[in-house]
Amino acid sequence: MPEAALNDYLPVLMLLLFCVSFAAINLLASWALGKRAPTNEVKDQAFECGMPPMEQGRRRFSVRFYVVAMLFIIFDVEVVFLYPWAIKYKALGMFAFVEMLVFLGVLFVGWVYVLKKGALEWSKERHAPGRTTGGVNG
Repeated sequence: MPEAALNDYLPVLMLLLFCVSFAAINLLASWALGKRAPTNEVKDQAFECGMPPMEQGRRRFSVRFYVVAMLFIIFDVEVVFLYPWAIKYKALGMFAFVEMLVFLGVLFVGWVYVLKKGALEWSKERHAPGRTTGGVNG
């Protein structure tokens, strides 16, 4: 039996070996045969519509950007679970409907928690609920 399994995977292993060796040969060939020009500091600078660069090309993003991105991915992946359920909804019956309501309830509680924590607010200042920031009433 193990010999039959090995024979089943032999074409896959041969293809993998071919792909890795093809990539390695191409990299080595381009390195060996390619031109080696001296570096030119002016030509290596970032090009911004014909204008000289005004600032560094790499800058730090706010942590809020990453938090919103992670929250989007989490909620987006959770919503993907709705598609198989929607396709088989009639065949699954009332139990699956109740289970999906529980799932959506947990998802909604997580969304409310994220809103209460202020993770989706882009403003730099975070204010406690019910407090004013000055002005007429402040």
